[in-house]
Amino acid sequence: MTPPPARRRRRTDGDSAAPRLALPRRGSVRRSQMITTYGVGSLIAVDNESFIVSGIDDAYRSWSLDDAPIISEHRLARVLRVSHFRLPPASEDTSKDGVRVRRFPLWHSCPNCRALQHVRDFNPPAGKNVCTDCDDEPLVPSRFVVACEDGHLDDFPYWKWLHRKNREEGATGRCGGQLSMRFSGRSASLRAVIIACTCGVPEVSMEGAFRRSALTDLGVRCEGRRPWLKGAPAEFCSQAPRTLQRGSSAVWQPVLKSALSIPPWSDGVADKLAVHWERLRSLASREKIEIYLMGAFQGDDSVSIDAVMELLEAEQEEDPGQEGDSDAGAVVRYQALRRQEYERLCTGNASRDKGREEQFICEPPVSDPAVLDPFGVGRPMLVKRLREVRALKAFTRVADPETGSEGHEAPLSLIPTDWLPALEVRGEGVFVRLDESRLDDWADSVEVAARVEQMRTNHERMLRERATDPADVPSSPATPRMVLLHTLAHVLINAWSLDAGYPASALRERLYTDATMAGFLIYTATSDSAGSLGGVVAQGEPDRLAEALHSALRRAAWCSADPLCIEARSSGVGGVNRSACHACVMLPETSCEHNNILLDRALLVGTPEDPRLGFFADMVAG
Repeated sequence: MTPPPARRRRRTDGDSAAPRLALPRRGSVRRSQMITTYGVGSLIAVDNESFIVSGIDDAYRSWSLDDAPIISEHRLARVLRVSHFRLPPASEDTSKDGVRVRRFPLWHSCPNCRALQHVRDFNPPAGKNVCTDCDDEPLVPSRFVVACEDGHLDDFPYWKWLHRKNREEGATGRCGGQLSMRFSGRSASLRAVIIACTCGVPEVSMEGAFRRSALTDLGVRCEGRRPWLKGAPAEFCSQAPRTLQRGSSAVWQPVLKSALSIPPWSDGVADKLAVHWERLRSLASREKIEIYLMGAFQGDDSVSIDAVMELLEAEQEEDPGQEGDSDAGAVVRYQALRRQEYERLCTGNASRDKGREEQFICEPPVSDPAVLDPFGVGRPMLVKRLREVRALKAFTRVADPETGSEGHEAPLSLIPTDWLPALEVRGEGVFVRLDESRLDDWADSVEVAARVEQMRTNHERMLRERATDPADVPSSPATPRMVLLHTLAHVLINAWSLDAGYPASALRERLYTDATMAGFLIYTATSDSAGSLGGVVAQGEPDRLAEALHSALRRAAWCSADPLCIEARSSGVGGVNRSACHACVMLPETSCEHNNILLDRALLVGTPEDPRLGFFADMVAG
């Protein structure tokens, strides 16, 4: 997706919205896209130009607090080892400064003279991207880039690709010729993209450039370049470089971490204390804390000593700092954060006696939940008000980010910062929990365990391949309980999308699965999506939820790709799925927090050979 061109408006002398720096404005995107689509390190195409989003090293000085306010979410900040978050600046006409970008890729071609070279060799005027030899003909950025699984990015090595059979062993110089690119027009394939050189070597096409070993076979190694970080030196890299399309989703995948605001952190008091935490932790007694509060919050009765003491005690109880910085330690810290949310979702937080500042309202339905007993579903909880903070922690290239591994993540800055870009979402949702005793009896089945074990083995192999330290690889979360709940959340979202009128991209899952948790939350994914005025909560009423479950399971029993889908022994990247495809249970990328992996609808409804494999087999048969 390409962002729209910059909007221009008439300015007057003394306009307060004028940029502080005389930097050209290239385009505009929504704030949420700066986290999910066009974050740090991603490529943005604007008209006939291409740019890479710069790192956040200088962003704290260039982003004004008016355009990029501070976001507080204490629990998530502690897990990610930062002090706070910042909302990316808006791209409105009134915004003063935006997000910095740099031109990339640097190799361009001229569609008129067909020259293929570095953009500076075209001698374009400042701020323009044209070929001066062709009456300012607009240049075309390279369609191809080179990336590796450690996040490095570079221009495609056109000269090495063309001269691969005419390079002397150990030679580092160039032939001195002029490269050119043309299109034969015979087809739309890579075979029609022809590269030539005036030195006289035979011309070649781009066919075969996307093979996994295409560049390594030519002796091309990753140069460890990080063009999104200003002044970043090249790193040593042992990863194999891969050719990618400039607009491919494999060029940039965000690593997002999120948390819900839950009591006692959800009443607004914690936000007011955001800049005081270090000082408050250093005070040893209640009396000293009370004196400090009297000086820091004169005339503000909303910050009481009792509320502050409660927050400090809660912080000590849920402190994730005891775990190390390893991949496995990060998973443990994040799982502890989820467990706190699960306990609060089960307990609830009634709206009575809550002020308007309360960000988490969770209540049971009024009607009798007995209609859900045949499904093995316990009493649902209606989350009438919630706030979620999503932070961009890092990003990956080539390989999709795995929820269980911190390996191969590219940083957002050259020097670690004490903050991260983030956005906050306010909405509503429904929390669904399965009967754990019935779930354990089903999971003890030998057939169920064997089916999931194959998925787990494949997933752990992927985690080992992508981990930073192969000796410290977190275990796969794939268990019968997890795969069942994950797949059930997917089919329920699809049912609401088809029966209740919600687009699937407007809803999002949040899974709570381990030995002590067995539930999931379905909630509005963005603040401007459909279903943010009570429509989602209404779907959690027991009668409506029972109808949705019955409809979802009936659809899951059949797929247009059957019998191939239901009989598949493995599917998806790395074989981490079983009976799951885009025709039955997969969701839009924005809705699934596990990148559409670890799914198997056979665990819901069974297979033709073994119907009892499904947890809901009795409901489907009925």
